[in-house]
Amino acid sequence: MADVFVSYARTDKARVAPLVAALEAKGWSVWWDPEINPGQEFDDQIDAEINAAKAVLVVWTPTSVVSRWVRGEAREAAERGILVPVRFGQAKLPMDVRAIHTTDLDDWREDAASAPMQECLRALTAMIAHTQATQSTKAASVSSAAPSARDSARFSICVLPFTNMSGEPEQEYFSDGITEDIITDLSKVSALRIISRNSAFQYKGKNVDTPKVARELKVSHVLEGSVRKAGGRVRINAQLVEAEGNDHVWAERYDRDASDIFAIQDEISQAIVKALKLRLLPEEKKAIEHRGTSSADAYNLYLMARQTYVTSQEQDERSAQAIVRLCKRATDIDPSYAQAWALMATGYRQWFEAEKGKSKDGMAAVERALALDPNLAEAHAVKAQLLQIEGDLEAAAAETDIALKLAPESYEVNRSAARLSYQRRRFDDAARFYDKAAALMEADLNSPFMLISCFTAVGDAAGTRRAAELTLKRVETVLAHDPNNCTAVAYSVSALATLGEAERAKAGMERALLIDPDNFNMRYNFACTLSTRMKDKDAALAMLAPLFETISDAFLPYAKADPDFELLHDDSRYQAMVAAAEARLGAAKTSEAPVNRKA
Repeated sequence: MADVFVSYARTDKARVAPLVAALEAKGWSVWWDPEINPGQEFDDQIDAEINAAKAVLVVWTPTSVVSRWVRGEAREAAERGILVPVRFGQAKLPMDVRAIHTTDLDDWREDAASAPMQECLRALTAMIAHTQATQSTKAASVSSAAPSARDSARFSICVLPFTNMSGEPEQEYFSDGITEDIITDLSKVSALRIISRNSAFQYKGKNVDTPKVARELKVSHVLEGSVRKAGGRVRINAQLVEAEGNDHVWAERYDRDASDIFAIQDEISQAIVKALKLRLLPEEKKAIEHRGTSSADAYNLYLMARQTYVTSQEQDERSAQAIVRLCKRATDIDPSYAQAWALMATGYRQWFEAEKGKSKDGMAAVERALALDPNLAEAHAVKAQLLQIEGDLEAAAAETDIALKLAPESYEVNRSAARLSYQRRRFDDAARFYDKAAALMEADLNSPFMLISCFTAVGDAAGTRRAAELTLKRVETVLAHDPNNCTAVAYSVSALATLGEAERAKAGMERALLIDPDNFNMRYNFACTLSTRMKDKDAALAMLAPLFETISDAFLPYAKADPDFELLHDDSRYQAMVAAAEARLGAAKTSEAPVNRKA
């Protein structure tokens, strides 16, 4: 088996050959242009080689980005954490891998000593070393579990979102939470490859063909089920389907008290391991059974708070207050529930940005979370956002780096990294992180909306249009159920203006201003649209004027860095608004400062 698996489109072979020569000159073995033995299944050999490789080099070109084979191999490598991508011709990267740093090789000129090729070689060296170290550690600690290593190449599972059978849409938070926890639990079993949440949840609410899902995601098994929660009882039906023959490997119904929810989750995970005849290592069993809390009531409140968070919009004061209240109640029940403390801090952050809360409350909550669990990535992410609000961007960057190392696939972590990159005007980075966040959370409206601004700032017209189309698709789903959701209307206005539908955009803007004329967030987004998309400087300044009279010291630096206001920066009226806001906030700080008096 090779050190490096190279994934590329066959039409790019001449371009790839010099790359392979450079890799082989480093002493690495490379799998890239094999002779497939007669009668051998090509897919099986590909899977085996990717599973055995220490790194997968994906060569993105305008040709390969549309190849389902290359995209599938890239997704497989990303799932394993061994993807090292490069690109030529400014190829537009697939959405699900854009957050992974990609080296541009247009200028390498087939010279291994060139700066871009040296960057690629360093990335491969680090990846190969990391994989070797991981393999050595596993071999030393689980040598008695050799059969599991073979099984890991054979068994892969997609956990489809469990269906909410409660007859109450508001119970959706519970079925989604159960699904996410089962994905997390099974991910701890070294003998299994588990499809990530973002890939699995694309099938939510759809009538799925199990064999088709398995083919699309290249998995051997699919787990599906349903949840019914009523009163103090919960009923969970689950079944594991073997994809090739569409056969049921295992099925069970659990009808228990709601307080038994953790035991049910443990039993499901262990039953799947048993059904597949795998060996569950002692440390894996312990990891599965370890929960953030032992209280089913606290867990239920946390799931409610998280659902409120993922479905709410930025600067939504009522949602922020609800998150804080729910998490406070959860931590009253279980003071050692780190995840609830971290989510409480997120609520405080959202509340503060709505100008009604206190950042100190958020920092106290996040410090409590980190004292309980220093490796909780989401706690580091929200701490980064609170530090960003306080203006300490270097400390925020340090916390963001920690969070990304701990959980690069976390929605909260990618959102935090995106917000910080945006304020630092690193729009390429912001675009990657917002893109990843949008893919990780289908209910997220803000990330695709922010992508419009990011892609506009870097001059990516095609990316800007794709972001606008995704934004419009998501907000139209929300507006179909809540036509007076002014935040969603603001996002739709920006998307419509970007797509050239100015009249529809203006109509939406006028209607929303009649419904909620003092909505800060909505007016701010309208100003962005008027400035960047409609090029109407006077209207943008008129929209901004009342906002700068009340803008907070937390939000002002963000507004000053916003690329959507580039058109306004040389206008004396805009400069006067900024100066007046800075003077007002400076005077407020002076009046609040303690006075030292001599005795």
